Amino acid sequence: MKILLISLLSFFMGTAKINTAGNNQGGWKMLFDGKTTKGWHTYGKDAVNDRWKVADGALYIDNTVKDGGDIVTDGEYDNFDLKLEWKISKNGNSGIIFNVHEDPTKYDETYKTGPEVQVLDNEGHPDGKILKHRAGDLYDLIKSSSEPVKAPGEWNAVEIISNKGKLQIFVNNVNVVTTTMWDDNWKQLIAGSKFKNMPDFGTFKKGRIALQDHGNAVWYRNIKIKQL
Repeated sequence: MKILLISLLSFFMGTAKINTAGNNQGGWKMLFDGKTTKGWHTYGKDAVNDRWKVADGALYIDNTVKDGGDIVTDGEYDNFDLKLEWKISKNGNSGIIFNVHEDPTKYDETYKTGPEVQVLDNEGHPDGKILKHRAGDLYDLIKSSSEPVKAPGEWNAVEIISNKGKLQIFVNNVNVVTTTMWDDNWKQLIAGSKFKNMPDFGTFKKGRIALQDHGNAVWYRNIKIKQL
């Protein structure tokens, strides 16, 4: 009996450790392993082009390579919590685009379908002078409520939560944008933006995550996602 009790106790303790380890992971999936471009491809292509490279645990753009383009995740996501970090070069511009519908025969760019969280050197790039085009803004749709953004060359943490139409954007742990997608107000926001003549922009409820090649050096790291 004593041996049986010890065996049962050992079994349940082992099970508890396994469950605890699973809970610590919290359902997060790494989208970037810090070493390779596995899990990504250039929009409309089978693999990542040579312009995007990996060094020091970050995905970055090598401006010495001319053949570029946005990269997107191999997988599609809806109802997600996305976390990542970015740093931009001086005078640089990039973006994090989500709900991208990949159909290059119909949409030649990721931004033709997916909304963008702006990545920018606010003081150095011309877009910094345009309303709704600054870092943390929901590009050309909603101005961020504050600007907790660090200087070029410094890392910024971004979190994008999209859950059943509710969209929240956090920059360095500050909630800068909250809105609802796909309702009448969303349609009005699009109608008053540069996307008004793109009939499918902002309509997809599931899609790929894209990192934008806007011609400038930019770095991304610690990219992970959790399905909600």
